[in-house]
Order: sequence, then structure tokens, then C-alpha cells
Amino acid sequence: MRTVHCLLLKKDAEGLDYQPYPGELGRRVYDNISKEGWQQWVAHQTMLINENRLTPIEPKARAFLVAEMEKFLFGKGSEKPKEFVPK
Repeated sequence: MRTVHCLLLKKDAEGLDYQPYPGELGRRVYDNISKEGWQQWVAHQTMLINENRLTPIEPKARAFLVAEMEKFLFGKGSEKPKEFVPK
């Protein structure tokens, strides 16, 4: 088990087993985000895809999701769509 200081959770936690995204962003995620933090992003990303009716293979949707991932994991957070109502 590898431990990282998760920038999202602001604590030491179990690190990811592999780089979950290609390139420099994927490396930053692998080095600085825990499994728990990544799972939080995956849940948020799923909500964004569903609420915004995105097709992740479309370049515009992918660019939006990458920008939101950076904000969620390393910035001030990614906002939920205005219409989103939690269950």
C-alpha cells in the first residue's frame, strides 16, 4: 500500500494503484490524490455527465470534464449544475 498526502482530503491516505488519467494531469493525480479522493471525483464526474447530458467521447465534453477535474481535485472545487437536486 502506498500512502499520499491527499490534497483534496487534506490528510494522509491510501494512494492510487495506478495513474488514472494520461499525461501530466494524471501524474499529479497519482502523486497527490488518494483512492478516497479519486472516488469522490468519479462520483462528481458521473453527476456532471448525467445532469449536463454529456457524451464523454465528444471533445468539448472531455475538455469540460478535464477542467472540472482540475478544479475539483486541485482548485476551489467544481460546482454542481443549478438544476441538480441531491437524492
